[in-house]
Amino acid sequence: MAQLAKAPVSKTGDSRFESWLPRLQDEERTSVDSERDDLADLLARRALTEDEGRPEAVRRRHEAGGRTARENVEDLIDSGSFVEYGRFAIAAQRGRREVEDLLARTPADGLIGGTARINGDLFGESAACAVLSYDYTVLAGTQGAVGHRKKDRLFELIERMRLPTVFFAEGGGGRPGDTDYPVVSALDTRAFALWARLSGLVPRIAVVAGRCFAGNAVIAGCSDLIVATENSSLGMGGPAMIEGGGLGTVDADEVGPLAMQARNGVVDLCAADEAEATELTKRLLSYFQGDIPAGAEPDQEQLRRLVPERERRAYPVGPIVETLADEGSAVFLRERFAPEMVTALARIEGRALGIVANDTRHMAGAITSDASDKAARFMQLCDAFGLPLVSLVDTPGFMVGPEAEATGLVRHASRLLVAGGSLSVPLITVILRRGYGLGAQAMAGGSLHEPLLTVAWPSAHLGPMGLEGAVRLALRKELDAIPDESEREQRVRDLTAAAEQNAKALNAATLFELDDVIDPAETRSLIAATLAAARRNPPARGHRFVDTW
Repeated sequence: MAQLAKAPVSKTGDSRFESWLPRLQDEERTSVDSERDDLADLLARRALTEDEGRPEAVRRRHEAGGRTARENVEDLIDSGSFVEYGRFAIAAQRGRREVEDLLARTPADGLIGGTARINGDLFGESAACAVLSYDYTVLAGTQGAVGHRKKDRLFELIERMRLPTVFFAEGGGGRPGDTDYPVVSALDTRAFALWARLSGLVPRIAVVAGRCFAGNAVIAGCSDLIVATENSSLGMGGPAMIEGGGLGTVDADEVGPLAMQARNGVVDLCAADEAEATELTKRLLSYFQGDIPAGAEPDQEQLRRLVPERERRAYPVGPIVETLADEGSAVFLRERFAPEMVTALARIEGRALGIVANDTRHMAGAITSDASDKAARFMQLCDAFGLPLVSLVDTPGFMVGPEAEATGLVRHASRLLVAGGSLSVPLITVILRRGYGLGAQAMAGGSLHEPLLTVAWPSAHLGPMGLEGAVRLALRKELDAIPDESEREQRVRDLTAAAEQNAKALNAATLFELDDVIDPAETRSLIAATLAAARRNPPARGHRFVDTW
């Protein structure tokens, strides 16, 4: 076998490499005394991308009442955890602007993005997330050619690494001023398809402050949850597009103000400003990151008093949700939209879950088209990300009548049934008071025997339709034969009272229509025990997208 060649050795016995050492040591001493030119260039270029290197832009942003993109990102993430992508990108406008100007005025091409940890104190390594933010101080947060490439890169990484994502979406939409890429329509841009493809795969939260139009609004609209500030204006087209379409002149703040977008259901959670929006976003994200140690348990005996004894008396269902949940853990979504249906994220014994409930203060708890959409979409969201559901029922059923039907009720109501019937996560149903008709069935996933557990409180009564209406319909001829109106109405009341006795939950339980009738104070512990049992064999979930509405 051939011998390996040996390195030449000097007469003194030292390797030839030792002759380099004095020169290397001299260079090392020089680098300590004076910074290397290449490192100095890097640090100088990096300074242009930081807020400290752009004092005038930062000053204008603060004077307008906003925070910079980097301030929002830093407030959201765990300190020191940000791994940034595309920091040194600039706007694709070399054809009409000097590079030095682009470096100074278009850092990151107006899009900051990367990976980080959020809520690491609660979830450790599983707190890994992606964070992106348009930068309104750069060309009004518009979407540039290089920025689109950055989004493409990050969206593909998010899919590969399954990273929950937060996107600060403020900005004016597509940017017409880029010159360095040949383009006619730009309709081949992939970012929107890649972002939409993440639906149901990873939870995505958009934060909207200030103006958010066109492509930026689509980023928000494709997200699973939207948090918006009081000064936000969110729309598929900004003032320029509106005027260009011959639709008149509209002030930017009037295109889609929060009062409108919260009432119509576009916005899930409202915040006073960017600081509160960021804090709410961290909290929302936590429900999708996992379980935490059990929180304080509210006094469960309060539940015995929260449903009025008078069955026609309306009451807020929010306190019931908050009493069942770990103290302070409930967050109510889309509160201003379809208030007759409540949707909330919460925790019970530290486990994250979703809660849907009827609110009898609005429409007597009847389920409208909007309420159906609100609940169905929330069920999809919880199902996509493995959050069990608790349904609190007090409804006379679906809203009926010509006005209700004019809203497309047949399709919207059926959507709630389809969503409930498609659930793969555990569903637990609690009938608080009225459980009538198809609406009550829809709240229970389509049937009282579809949930893992269906229980009722002693105040509950059930039926195929409202009892008084059933009496009037079934006994119409008998009632019409009573000539005196007051006597006839008394007869209706007597017969309705008799029907109510038959409809009581305890009576329904004798026929095993219900799994149990319980002391309201037992509800929380029964929910926790049932979910613990279900955890032993969780169902397999395929990838399903979450409807944007």
